[in-house]
Amino acid sequence: MESIKRPKSLTELVTEKLRELIVSGELQLGEQLSEARIAKELQVSRTPVREAFNRLEIEGLLSVVPQSGTFVFSLAPDELAQLCDARVTLETAALEAAFLSNKQALHHALTDCVREMENALAANDITAYLLLDTAFHQCFFDCCQNRFLNDAYQAFAQKMAAIRCRIGGLPDHLQKSYKEHVEMAQAVQSGTLEEVREHLLYHIDRREGSYWASATIGPKPPQG
Repeated sequence: MESIKRPKSLTELVTEKLRELIVSGELQLGEQLSEARIAKELQVSRTPVREAFNRLEIEGLLSVVPQSGTFVFSLAPDELAQLCDARVTLETAALEAAFLSNKQALHHALTDCVREMENALAANDITAYLLLDTAFHQCFFDCCQNRFLNDAYQAFAQKMAAIRCRIGGLPDHLQKSYKEHVEMAQAVQSGTLEEVREHLLYHIDRREGSYWASATIGPKPPQG
């Protein structure tokens, strides 16, 4: 028997909307959020907004500071470096595991994603391209057959998506990004594990001249 899909609660809908606004850059890093203003704008009571704040705090997208308020996350330079290091460690592990255990599925997933990225660029749909960029890297975890690696990655995946949307839309970076994604997908099909790994490290390792240094990481919220 086909299961009946449960409609989303107001809290889920508000959480999704706020997550979208944070990741897309419509809400600035370090920006203070007003529970009352958001409730009014979304035409809901303050209860689902408060519950959404709690969920997004757990995801690391919001910081709730006692006596001060709720703020969109921000990163100090050393924290951004640590985030990049964690990304490199987990994505490398997931890519290697997927290449060794699920190579064909990985290649098909990356190729499909690259094809959609090409279409997004052709339509000059930068938002769609950046979402596909996030999806491309998620393919490593979807195909690695290790849910614990994926669980670890999800702890900061939305932060990575938010940073990417803020600094990934520069024209020079878009072309460089697309070229490197194509090369990675091709390397999975015809290259060695070491070649695939080198492509990934060149693409995301901050010590390899990546674009992370240009990030706008926002003011730090006040201390509680």
